[in-house]
Amino acid sequence: MAISVVMPALEMAQETGKLVSWLKKEGQSVSKGEPLLEIETDKAVMEIESPGSGILAAVTATPGMEIAVGRTIAWIVQPGEAPPILLDQPAPAARRGTAESVRHEPAPVAQVAAAQGLASEVRLSPKARRLAKEHGVDLSMLHGTGPGGEILAADILAAAAAQGSASALVQSPSSNAVSKLMAERTAQSWTTVPHFFVTRELDASALNQVRLATAPQTEKSQGVRVTHTDLLVYHTARALAQHPQLNASWVDGSVRHNSAINVAIAVAVEGGVVAPVIHDAGKLSIGEIASRRKELADRARSGRLRPADIAGGTFTISNLGMLEVDSFTAIITPPQAAILAVGRISDRVVVVDGKPAVRPMMTMTLSSDHRLLDGAVAAQFMKTLTNQLSHMQL
Repeated sequence: MAISVVMPALEMAQETGKLVSWLKKEGQSVSKGEPLLEIETDKAVMEIESPGSGILAAVTATPGMEIAVGRTIAWIVQPGEAPPILLDQPAPAARRGTAESVRHEPAPVAQVAAAQGLASEVRLSPKARRLAKEHGVDLSMLHGTGPGGEILAADILAAAAAQGSASALVQSPSSNAVSKLMAERTAQSWTTVPHFFVTRELDASALNQVRLATAPQTEKSQGVRVTHTDLLVYHTARALAQHPQLNASWVDGSVRHNSAINVAIAVAVEGGVVAPVIHDAGKLSIGEIASRRKELADRARSGRLRPADIAGGTFTISNLGMLEVDSFTAIITPPQAAILAVGRISDRVVVVDGKPAVRPMMTMTLSSDHRLLDGAVAAQFMKTLTNQLSHMQL
């Protein structure tokens, strides 16, 4: 049976993706799970794996095309099998590879709906509806490029550009586009998630000592030196195991408890921030976490993250200590329950046994979703984590 290759949704609110390259040629054999194509989103270029084994056939997309999420762009068939015929696919002219080529062939929304026996009302995403209102676009004149003829935000912006009302918004992916997307996502989280914050200071003497003692060992065995972030991931995962409420998610108006502890790490990249995920962090050694963290950070900064690298996070750590930030609060990444913001380690005068002393101190702030957590639960988690970091041993 033929298996369709579709444009995947790699990010929240993504409506289109740009095809960068095919890693296999039409007519070549491909195995399930083998890298098949590269897709560019607003933040990265990602390898997409083949959904099945067989022969790549009926490729309808070429590098450079902007394609609606969910659209079939090729088929994986068995020897001697013919790929299905898609009536709503672009004409052969679409192979020229321009962004325009994916927009000029589909039938009008009303015709598509009528052909499928559906109501003839215009189908469009909430974002597209908002943009249409902002830029005065007449929906009845548009041809939707989304699944089933749905009008996407890209269609609205293209129409607005044509009538001269959105020239500043219609751009190729750039730092401006990334910043705009980040602004939308953080604003959505901040305005819909009831945040509250718990802050703890800790003496980082033990943290420093363990890192210095462990780094040479992991460099020899794993080829990477342990960082403070690696130790934070290791101990945070173990604290989450003791306080599973913080490893939960808010989904469809209810709490979902996650069995796996997948810790995401915020990484600065050109034009924004991504959060690749260390899966099953509670089962990994410090050296394994360090190796995985370096691999993910390198791929993030080179724009080569894969979909699996950013999927499934259940808790996030954002460490700005290396940028000399003392403390800060972070915005939760839905549907996660919390995010931990970590400041730098710096010498401060503190009271030790009733006397002033200089100690390397670090401040951590936990941002929590009040729909899942209350202050007491968040405080207990922070107490556990602080104790682990303050008294860690080799």
